[in-house]
Amino acid sequence: MKIICSLCLLFLSLLTLGAQVKYENFSSSKLGEDRQIKIQLPRGYNTNVEKNYPLFIVLDGDYLFEAVAGNADYYSYWEDMPDAIVVGINQIDTRFDDCMYSEQNSLPIERGADFFEFIGTELVPYMEKNYRATNYRIAVGHGETANFINYYLLKSNPLFKAYIVVSPELAPNMLDYIPERLAKIESEIFYCLSGTNNDSKSIQKMTKALDSDISTIDNDFLTYDFKSFEGPSHYSGPTHAIPVAFEKIFKVFQPITKQEYKDVILELEGSPVDYLAKKYQTINQEYGIQKKILINDFKAISAAIEKNEDYQYYEELGKMAREQYPKTLLGSYYTARFNEEMGSPKKAMRIYQSAYLLDEIAGITKDLMLEKADAIKEDFGY
Repeated sequence: MKIICSLCLLFLSLLTLGAQVKYENFSSSKLGEDRQIKIQLPRGYNTNVEKNYPLFIVLDGDYLFEAVAGNADYYSYWEDMPDAIVVGINQIDTRFDDCMYSEQNSLPIERGADFFEFIGTELVPYMEKNYRATNYRIAVGHGETANFINYYLLKSNPLFKAYIVVSPELAPNMLDYIPERLAKIESEIFYCLSGTNNDSKSIQKMTKALDSDISTIDNDFLTYDFKSFEGPSHYSGPTHAIPVAFEKIFKVFQPITKQEYKDVILELEGSPVDYLAKKYQTINQEYGIQKKILINDFKAISAAIEKNEDYQYYEELGKMAREQYPKTLLGSYYTARFNEEMGSPKKAMRIYQSAYLLDEIAGITKDLMLEKADAIKEDFGY
C-alpha cells in the first residue's frame, strides 16, 4: 500500500510540472517568524491576465500540498473543476504548536490562536492582493489540521466555502460545535468528511459520531459528503479522499454527464435551455469566474430537444450559441432547426445557405448546412 501511495504521489507531482510551483518565505507578524509556503499557479496564469482563480489553503503543506496541487492540475486539465491557486503551509516542525487548543473549550489558544490569525488576517489577504484569487476558498486538513480548519467554520462569516476534512483528530467540544454551526449556516458550504478503517480507534469513533450528527441536518445551504475508505492507511487516506471531495465540490462545474442527461435533462418539465443557463450562472456566482459554455453541454441540450421533440427551445439555444461562439455555425444551425420545425422552412433554408461564411464546429460542417438547405429546397420546391 505504501508503494502504491508513493507512486500516486509521484504521478500527481509530475502533473504539476505543467503549472508553476514556487516557494516563498512569508514573514508573519502574528507568528513572529517566517513561514515557508508553497504556491502552485495554474497553467496559463501569466498569459491569461484577466482570469481569476479559486484559492486552496492546504495545511500540512510539507506533505499534503503535492496531493492537492496534483489533483487540482489534473481535474482542471479535463475541465472537471476550475483552474485554481493552491497554497500549502509547511508545518513539519510546528504542527503541534500550530494546532494548540484549550482543554476547557477546545478553541485555539497561544500559538494555535496566532496561527489561526496568521491564515485569516495575513496569508489569505496576501494571496488576494498579490495573486488573482477569488473569494471562493477551500481549506484542506488531515488529522490535527483537519480539526483546525473547522475553527474558520465557526466564525459568523466563514473564511472558507468548502472544507476537506480528512481523518480528523477532533478536539472534544468540536463534536458539538460543528453540527450546531452547520445546522444554522446561512451561506453555501461544502463539507467533505472522510476516514479510513485504519485510522486510530479514537479517530474512527469521532469521525463516525460527527457523520451521524451532520447526516441528520436539514439545511439547504449545506452540501455534505462522507466517505469511509476500506484499506488505506491513515497517511494514504488523503490520496483517496481529495479526488472524491473535488468531484463533490465542483460537481456543477463539470460537463453534463450521460447520467445527468438521462436522469435530469430528459425528464425536465420546463426548458432544457433554462437548465443550461442556470448551470452556468451558478458556476459564475459560486466560483467567481466566467466560464464559457462547453460545446459538450450545447450538444447535450440539443440532443434532449431532438429526443423530446421540443423544437421551440432551439430559438433560445441558437441565441445562446451565437453569444458564446459568434464566429461558428453553432448558433445558425440551432436557429435554422427552430425555423425548420416550427413552420418556416424557407427561412430555415436561407439560414442554412448563408452559413458558409462561418467556422465549422462540433460536427456541424458547411457541407451539412448545404445538405439541409438542399433537402428543404427539394421537399418544398423552392
